Formats: sequence, structure tokens, C-alpha cells
Amino acid sequence: MEKRYSRNRIYLRAEEQLFIKSHKILLAGAGIGSNIAECALRFGFESLTIVDGDLVEESNLNRQNYQMQDIGKPKAEALKKRLLNINPQANIMAISTFIDDTNVEELLKGQDIAVNALDFKSEIPFVFDECCQKHHIPVIHPYNLGWIGLVVVVMPGGNQLREVSDNWENFEVKFVEHLIHDFNLKIQPESGFEEIITQFKNEKEILPPPQLSVASWIVAGLCTNLMFYIATGLEVKQYPQFYMASALFP
Repeated sequence: MEKRYSRNRIYLRAEEQLFIKSHKILLAGAGIGSNIAECALRFGFESLTIVDGDLVEESNLNRQNYQMQDIGKPKAEALKKRLLNINPQANIMAISTFIDDTNVEELLKGQDIAVNALDFKSEIPFVFDECCQKHHIPVIHPYNLGWIGLVVVVMPGGNQLREVSDNWENFEVKFVEHLIHDFNLKIQPESGFEEIITQFKNEKEILPPPQLSVASWIVAGLCTNLMFYIATGLEVKQYPQFYMASALFP
């Protein structure tokens, strides 16, 4: 095992470390995807493609993996620069464009695992998953719920998120409510989590959901763990099962 990953020993065998090095990961979205990318790279996934057409904004800095000097720059390019500063030998591709119907098929070619961190501003997150199904690519869905990290895995031939709702508008809220109520999640009442959802739904302006750095990094660890499990053929929970982590759970 090379020196860079020497502290991964025992947790990973040398052959596993070498295997994941070339395992191709597509990060669709470089918001929460920026946190996931760094965790995955430090773990040993060295072949990452980052696709995002957004520019870094100051409001991103409370939770995403950027710095003041990145404001106004394309997220994909800023993230690539950061990752190469960590590992100059990594194969990092930055594509500063939005994923849509015209490019999704091409972007997915040759990928082994996809992270769907796309905003639900259109049907594209659903289209992305459908194309992953077509190309037999496992998809990891990360969600920042403030104090809670939530991750869902959609495997080829498995259940799809569309089963919750075909309507992309406010999908994240509908999906979270579905999990909390339908699966009877026991979140500590004093957390005020359900009140947060209610307040967000009642906001008069159309605003993005409130999110914290806490969940971004929880999710990054969960996603990297799942990438390793999927890459090495270990069993993972598939949607409608899910992974959640937080100090809010008793």
C-alpha cells in the first residue's frame, strides 16, 4: 500500500486500495458533491468527474467545500484545483456545465458509480437516474438535513425515487416527510426538526432549503463508505431503505 494511504491499512486491503484508485465516480452537482469529492479522494478514489454549471457564491461557504477566493469562479474548476492540491496525481475532470437531456447520456459513459447531487429545479434529477438505470450504474443520493445526513442508494433494476412523487417541485421536502412519517423515524422532539420543515414550507419567498455544514460532512463520510461497499461488491441497503446519521437519534 503506497505511503499516502498507509493509515488506511487494516480497514482496506492493499488490493482493495489499488482497485478503487481507478474506479470511476461521477459527481453530478458540486454543492454537497464538493464535500463528498474530497472525502472520496482522501479515501483513495482517484478518478473523479465533477459536473456543475454553477459559480461559487458567498452563501455556499457555510457548508460547501470552497473558500472566499473561489467566489465567482465555476464550482467544478474550483473544486478540481482544491482536489489536485491534495493529490496532484489524481485523475480529476471538471466539466462546467449543467446536466440536461442533451448531455446526460454522454456524461455517464464509462462511469462506475454516480452521485446524484442535482438540485430539483426540473425533471433532470429523475432523468439522470433513468439514464443510470439504462447504463447499469448505481446511484447515490445525498441529502443535507441540517443536523442530519441522509443517503439513499438506487441500484440498477431497483426501486426509483419517482415512486414517492412524479412532481419535481419541492421533491426534497416531500421525500423527507415520506421517510419520517412512513418509516416512523424516532427523531428527538427537542431537535425541532419537524418544526423546521413546517417553517420552511410556510416561507413566503421561494428560497432554497436551510442547510448546515454538519450534515454536509456526515453525508460525505456516508457516501464514501457506500462507494467502497458498492465498488468491492459488499451489500448495501437499497431504496426504499436508507442511511441516516445524526446526534439527534436516541
